[in-house]
Amino acid sequence: MAADPRVFKAFSATRALGIPDEEAKPVLKKLLKVYDNNWELIEEDNFQTLVDAYFELKENSKDAMQHNFRQTVAVKKNEIPLKVSGRGTVELIQPCLRDSRTVGTSQLPNTPLIGKGKDPISSLVVTEDRSIAVNSSSSMGMDVCDPLCITRPKKRAFGTHNSKTGSNRNGSDRYGHKNSHNLVHDERRHDIAKGAEKVKISLVSENSNECPPKFNYIPHNIIYEKANVNISLARIADEDCCLGCSGDCLSSSIPCACARETGGEFAYTPHGLLKEEFLSACMSMRLEPQERHFVYCQDCPLERSKDEYMPERCKGHLVRKFIKECWRKCGCDMLCGNRIVQRGITCKLQVFLTPEGKGWGVRTLEELPKGTFVCEYIGEVLTNMELYERVLQSSGNERHTYPVTLDADWGSEGVLRDEEALCLDATCHGNVARFINHRCFDANLVDIPVEVETPDRHYYHLAFFTTRKVSAFEELSWDYGIDFNDQNHPIKAFRCCCGSAFCREMKHKRS
Repeated sequence: MAADPRVFKAFSATRALGIPDEEAKPVLKKLLKVYDNNWELIEEDNFQTLVDAYFELKENSKDAMQHNFRQTVAVKKNEIPLKVSGRGTVELIQPCLRDSRTVGTSQLPNTPLIGKGKDPISSLVVTEDRSIAVNSSSSMGMDVCDPLCITRPKKRAFGTHNSKTGSNRNGSDRYGHKNSHNLVHDERRHDIAKGAEKVKISLVSENSNECPPKFNYIPHNIIYEKANVNISLARIADEDCCLGCSGDCLSSSIPCACARETGGEFAYTPHGLLKEEFLSACMSMRLEPQERHFVYCQDCPLERSKDEYMPERCKGHLVRKFIKECWRKCGCDMLCGNRIVQRGITCKLQVFLTPEGKGWGVRTLEELPKGTFVCEYIGEVLTNMELYERVLQSSGNERHTYPVTLDADWGSEGVLRDEEALCLDATCHGNVARFINHRCFDANLVDIPVEVETPDRHYYHLAFFTTRKVSAFEELSWDYGIDFNDQNHPIKAFRCCCGSAFCREMKHKRS
């Protein structure tokens, strides 16, 4: 069994949750027996069925002296679960699997018994949430529940769930654990995006009662007050879009007008990944910037926010490579291969409490190829002055996210008005990207400016792409670009816990 690569993947998923192989192995064997070795049902959602079955078995084994243990596993979504008795009747019971009070019966003629041989399942009960349990008083003389009670893939906890508190009627979580220990949350009930994204983003707080900081989840940037963001169609000139295109621009033999921002070529492959050359150029400029990659403001907004009357000389802004995506005025459709970031999150992500003391982090629940778009940094759009005032007014005790400055094009105009020098702050309003931790130099994500609604580069989208293949359950990280030597920066640097061998703060301390 251990030689099968699918078994290795299954154990990798359970190990990520702290489940020993010797405990996961018998559960996997029982699932394979129930499913007639159909791995497709077990592998769904990164072995979520196996994980759920393990925790159900672990909890119910505590009552083995009285009931033996019962376990919940998934079955095909379209099966109709029934309680089959010797008289051929169907019975519906209350939603709690441990309470088999009958609330109604109806005749089902010619219903065959389920099970055969010495271990027949002679009596199944369909619950209100359409799950199956073995009746404890079957006609075969069984006085305990069968060790494997079959349910549908969308599982519910024992008892009635309280959507406000996240607990069941008996005060425990979905696995019966008190005080929220070792939680593996149901993604349907613990979606931090509150349905705002195309995919649900689950939350896990293992071995801790700590809750994530309160914030308002938003899928798109919102303007705080004074930021000048003009996305009117009238500002998009004909040369700033591809009016004459149709269908998928990437299928054309000649790159459309929108491709000019990437040197006359599209940044994306037909498979929706960043091209290797474009990604390498972005990473090289980020990791090993040369003097020619910097521009300097005549009147720097960052320095002006610190001293309006006698600002210091601009320290330089890194010139970034932009991606120009097609948009509303273009002739192509929404399935065009040059519309990736604007479609939103499609990766399966999870917010979790890191064991290294870095606080909350984000990990992927599936393997991500190199060049995959993961998410966008979403927050409030502030002017640089508004952000500086917000930082000054904070007490310093709050656990803030690290704001980002949209300065990729600041140096091109020499002097920027305050309402044109923009920043993003996800402290109060943001998306899942607010939880992505910093890592110096060798992060597995890179942030790339993406132009969508407006050709005005004062405002752009900051999108995260994978710099290499990322394994399932691996934490995601990006380099915030912090200069730990700059003690006068308006956004104060934090204590770095990235653990990278190239950590800039550790080098700064040693120097």
